[in-house]
Amino acid sequence: MEATFWHNKWETNEIGFHEKDYNPGLTRHFGGLGLPSGSRVFVPLCGKTRDIHWLLNEGFKVVGAELSELAVKQLFEELKKQPAVEDTATGKIYTAPGIQVFTGDIFQLTGNSIGRIDGIYDRAALVALPYAMRTGYAELLRTITDTVPQLVITFTYDQNQMDGPPFSVPAAEIEVLYAPFYQLDQVQDSEVKGGLKGQCEAKVNVWRLTPKA
Repeated sequence: MEATFWHNKWETNEIGFHEKDYNPGLTRHFGGLGLPSGSRVFVPLCGKTRDIHWLLNEGFKVVGAELSELAVKQLFEELKKQPAVEDTATGKIYTAPGIQVFTGDIFQLTGNSIGRIDGIYDRAALVALPYAMRTGYAELLRTITDTVPQLVITFTYDQNQMDGPPFSVPAAEIEVLYAPFYQLDQVQDSEVKGGLKGQCEAKVNVWRLTPKA
């Protein structure tokens, strides 16, 4: 996806992908990763998700990455946190107690730039990317985090009925992207009530990814 697509979404407030409540997949299944309180959780393409509030309330530290600086500003406003802002060659970094968010192109991040990560929560990143970008994205996350556990939330639906994002990511693709490095456990497979965007029948799938020994 072109960066201008997402910038336009935030600038025109067309953010139907932004959930007003905590994602049920997070609250039900994140504990299955077995991460202790204080662990640093990476949230890619985080927007201003309310799920960050939940993670912080549960005692986790959050490291986010988001293309839109407008979204990041709104996130900190809603968290009622005054961030320190640092300019870097790849984008600004917003930091406050318990949370650090990198703005700009996620593909510019490195393991050195984000530091140690203990787990990944991917609710809206993999499904936001078209097929051609997903292999590179999955490899990037594994590389910069040293293959840490992940909770990944996806959708499956007939892509002929609706254009993404969010895109349909079937189980077969999850296996191709992650099975060489992770044990895959599908911990949820349920209908999307009312259909996806009210347009077509869909299922929400939650995957727990445990690094292979």
